[in-house]
Amino acid sequence: MTDTPARLLSLLSLLQTPREWPGSELAARLRVSARTIRRDIERLRELGYPVEATLGAEGGYRLVAGAAMPPLLLDDEEAVAIAVGLRAGAGHAIEGVEEASVRALAKLEQVLPSRLRHRVGTLQSATIALTRGDGASVDPRTLTTMASAVAGSERLRFGYRARDGVGSRRLVEPYRLVSTGSRWYLVAYDLEREDWRTFRVDRVADAFATGARFAPRELPMDAEDFVRRGLGSHGARPYAVEVAFEAGAAELPEWLRAAAAPGGPAGTATVVRFESRDAPEWLAARLALTGLPFKVREPGSLAEAARMLGARLSGAGSRREADG
Repeated sequence: MTDTPARLLSLLSLLQTPREWPGSELAARLRVSARTIRRDIERLRELGYPVEATLGAEGGYRLVAGAAMPPLLLDDEEAVAIAVGLRAGAGHAIEGVEEASVRALAKLEQVLPSRLRHRVGTLQSATIALTRGDGASVDPRTLTTMASAVAGSERLRFGYRARDGVGSRRLVEPYRLVSTGSRWYLVAYDLEREDWRTFRVDRVADAFATGARFAPRELPMDAEDFVRRGLGSHGARPYAVEVAFEAGAAELPEWLRAAAAPGGPAGTATVVRFESRDAPEWLAARLALTGLPFKVREPGSLAEAARMLGARLSGAGSRREADG
């Protein structure tokens, strides 16, 4: 193999297999000399790939974890699996990874061959994902279209359904995608209304980039704060929550750890206090997903939602035992 870039990609693809490769085997696979393999290994290291060499008569090479994440080569099956997983995560705003999922999905789908894009779409259409309390989910294709338009400063056109059900067509300059943990929002400058707007992505239809580029405007505040302000003006009113967990603060997930009351040694009960706009049914499910025993102190609506959730889960377990 005389084409150096192609040979480096082939060598990298081999090294990404989790095993140690003797230099002689790599040379035979790529039909080059052992000396060429050593030079190519050095080139990969210069590009940021941490290739470790072992001493011995044969001498071997393997790719190890490094300080930075270098580009990866994926085969067809791996690319499809990752794209489907990212679509599922992005479409339902999984807390903690939602925005990263969309960015990664936009990059991956930009380079996916059409045959693989079709396979991803087929698998996605055959998959049912567990949605959040109000069932609000979005088409991952809409998210990737928006993410690409944000990154490329490209105008977007889409249909939008308002809270009262009235539909309209919008032409916007997209600024940022924001996830609240249960919904996705697009912050954008509406060209026809000549003002900044927040759009719920699950109410968007037929989004497409127009191809027209724009110079990004400066939002008068942080995008997250802009979305929070919009939610405060017409969203659900916040309510105080107090929950006691039979666990130390260190055992709580990050979103609850910040709300933990000070005091109490590790391994003892921990009280968390915060405000929420989530439906009590959805918040009860989020608390249950921590896997930790807890008791709701307030409000009563959340305590009732938790009780009903427990009863439904207990009933489901009892039916399964009876069927068995």
